[in-house]
Amino acid sequence: MPEKTLITTPFCSESTAAEVVAGVDLTGKRAIVTGGSSGIGIETARALAAAGAEVTLAVRNAEAGRNVAEDIIATTGNADVRVAELELAVPRSIAALVAGWTGPLDVLVNNAGVMALPGLSLTPQRWELHFATNHLGHFALAVGLHDALAKASAGARIVSLSSRGHLRSPVVFEDINFASRPYEPLVAYGQSKTANVLFAVEASRRWADDGVTANAVHPGAVATTNLSRHLDPDELERIKAAGVYHYKSAEQGAATSVLVATSPELDGIGGRYFQDCNEAPVVDPATAEEIGAGVAGYAVDPANAERLWQLSAATLN
Repeated sequence: MPEKTLITTPFCSESTAAEVVAGVDLTGKRAIVTGGSSGIGIETARALAAAGAEVTLAVRNAEAGRNVAEDIIATTGNADVRVAELELAVPRSIAALVAGWTGPLDVLVNNAGVMALPGLSLTPQRWELHFATNHLGHFALAVGLHDALAKASAGARIVSLSSRGHLRSPVVFEDINFASRPYEPLVAYGQSKTANVLFAVEASRRWADDGVTANAVHPGAVATTNLSRHLDPDELERIKAAGVYHYKSAEQGAATSVLVATSPELDGIGGRYFQDCNEAPVVDPATAEEIGAGVAGYAVDPANAERLWQLSAATLN
C-alpha cells in the first residue's frame, strides 16, 4: 500500500488561532471545549466563538468558566458562550453533561488534561489519574455524545489533544496503572497522550460512516498554561534557557486545534496527527525529540487503537 500524502497548509508554528479560522463561518455550529477556562482552551473557545459558533466551556470550576465566558462574549460579540461543569475523572460528572446535552454537536475539542503528577494517584475505579483524566474521561464523553455528533448536518469533528510527550511511552497494556513498574510522572503523561492519538485513529475508523471524524493534535509548548504547574519551576527555566522547545503564546498553541476543528481542507479526514498546523510524519521515538516533530508508529497503529478502544469501552459498563 502506498504511503498517504501528508496534509500541508499555509500555516505554521507562528500562526494564531484567529489567523487559521479567518474566513471560516461557523454560524449555526455548536462546539464543546473541555478545559475551556484556562490556557489554550480559552483561546480555542474564543476563536470558535469569533467565527460564529455556539461554544460550551466544559470546566471543573464553573465560576472560572463563567468569568472566561463573559470575557469571550465581550471580545467576540458572540453571546452564545455557555458553561457546563465537567470533572473528567468522575464518571457521574461526564454522564450528567451528556444527559443534559440536546440537539446536534458539530465540534468536540478534548482539550483538558493533567501532566506530571508528582506521585502515583489512582481513581476510585483504580485507574492511574493521567490515563483516567486525559483518555478515559474524554473517551466516555465522546462515546456519550456520539449520537449528537452524528446529528451534525455537515459532519462532526473531534479534536483529541495529544503532545510530543507521547514519544516517551506507548500504552503499556500489561501495566497501565504502574502496579509492577516504577511510577514516572512524564512516562504516565506520555502513555495517556499516546492514548489520545490512538482514540482518534479508532474513532475515525468506527464513526466515519456516521459523518464523525477525529484527529489528534500537538499544540506545542506553551509555558503560560496551568498544565505545567506540577513541573519544577527551576527545571522549566533550564529547559527554556537550553532552547529545547520553541515556546508559543496561548493564541499560537490553540491554532492547530482550531485548524483541525474548522478547516474545509480537512472535511472527511480522520485518524491523523497534526503539529504546527500541519500533519506530522511518523518518526522513530528514539530520535524524534531531537527533530522536534512527528508521531510514533505505536501511536497510530490500528491494532493498538482497536485494543485500546475495547479496553476503554469495557470501563463504561
